[in-house]
Amino acid sequence: MMRTSRIAVMTIATLSVALLDACHKSPPPAPAPAPATRSGPNQDSLRAVQEAEARRAEAARLAKLRQDSIDAANAAAANAASAAATLRSTLTATVHFAYDQADLRPDDKAVLDAKIPILQANTGVTIRISGHTDERGSDEYNLALGQRRAAAAKAYLVQHGIADARIETISYGEERPVAQGSDEGAYSQNRRAEFEITAGGNNLKKP
Repeated sequence: MMRTSRIAVMTIATLSVALLDACHKSPPPAPAPAPATRSGPNQDSLRAVQEAEARRAEAARLAKLRQDSIDAANAAAANAASAAATLRSTLTATVHFAYDQADLRPDDKAVLDAKIPILQANTGVTIRISGHTDERGSDEYNLALGQRRAAAAKAYLVQHGIADARIETISYGEERPVAQGSDEGAYSQNRRAEFEITAGGNNLKKP
């Protein structure tokens, strides 16, 4: 019995020492907190700068696209205006005649030949041909000569497929000289047939 009591006392003492030991030991350290994921002031500033630069680059890209579109439209309009001016100039080009003549010379026929495809491509265009003379001869004679010159130019166009109804003629004789003077230089410029577009000349199409 005594031995059993001693063993019990020893066991209790051992347990008491272990408990006192456990009480004096420090608790395990708490885990370190996870690093914050929120970006700092420097990162926020950098992101703001990058976003502002991206917006400026996109605005510049869109502005260039708009300007390119405007430039292309202006170039197309300029080309169209230039082409229309060339067609109009061809249609209104003057032909000239020899003294006291109403016959068309080869170079004058070439001028008329250039008008034909434009008139064929623009069926709504009508023209007026006016005949002119130099100052020599009477008023009556020159009016008749101017009419023959206008009629000769019209006949050539009609013979090449342009409808008679699209062309009217008139004579001014010596009344409307383009060159002043009483010499051959002035006379040769005044012996002519002029061409005026009377309708359909606003939107000329190329042949």
